[in-house]
Amino acid sequence: MFNFDWQFPMRINPPGFIRRLYPDMIWRIDDPEAVFLTFDDGPTPGVTEWILSTLEKYDAKATFFVLGKNAEMYPDLYQRILDAGHKVGNHTYSHQKGWGMPLERYIEDIDFASSIVRSELFRPPYARVTPSQMRVVGQRFKIVMWSVLSRDYNRAVSPRKCLRGVIKDIRGGDIIAFHDSAKSFRNMSHALPATLKKISSLGLKCKIIEL
Repeated sequence: MFNFDWQFPMRINPPGFIRRLYPDMIWRIDDPEAVFLTFDDGPTPGVTEWILSTLEKYDAKATFFVLGKNAEMYPDLYQRILDAGHKVGNHTYSHQKGWGMPLERYIEDIDFASSIVRSELFRPPYARVTPSQMRVVGQRFKIVMWSVLSRDYNRAVSPRKCLRGVIKDIRGGDIIAFHDSAKSFRNMSHALPATLKKISSLGLKCKIIEL
């Protein structure tokens, strides 16, 4: 079991034993000309619309790892993500932590989300999962992690520090994890426009994740 949370550096370089335990996890994408923005936990009224508008200004595409319960609660907002040409991924139905949770219940929650969020991509909430859970999930999904964790959800991280951590050493192939939630909006709304400007200045594109 492992957990990548606020105490870890923003750029994630998982050690070899993590890669061996979780061989199906994708941390970067082999595309030197693109960066892959991702947003977890939405859709969230007010926040998702702002993200979509900001991405449109920069002709940027992103991948939204959606909670099934939020997509069910806000179907029009969920549809707006798709209509704008973005990608969606499964983030469980109810933001479940795998730790301490029976395998059957964890998979059941993912399956419930799958009835709403049609995608071959999956990201585990909190990255709190067991090897057995990921082995089962990996038989049906591409498990997408990240190479850059924004920590936008952490109130101990200032908006400026959030931005610096995201854009430092940014390069093609990076998967950047932001959050599509009210809790994260203070930091994310400061960091996202500047991140998009930085990506553009490097001559990189923002693409959806297609594996």
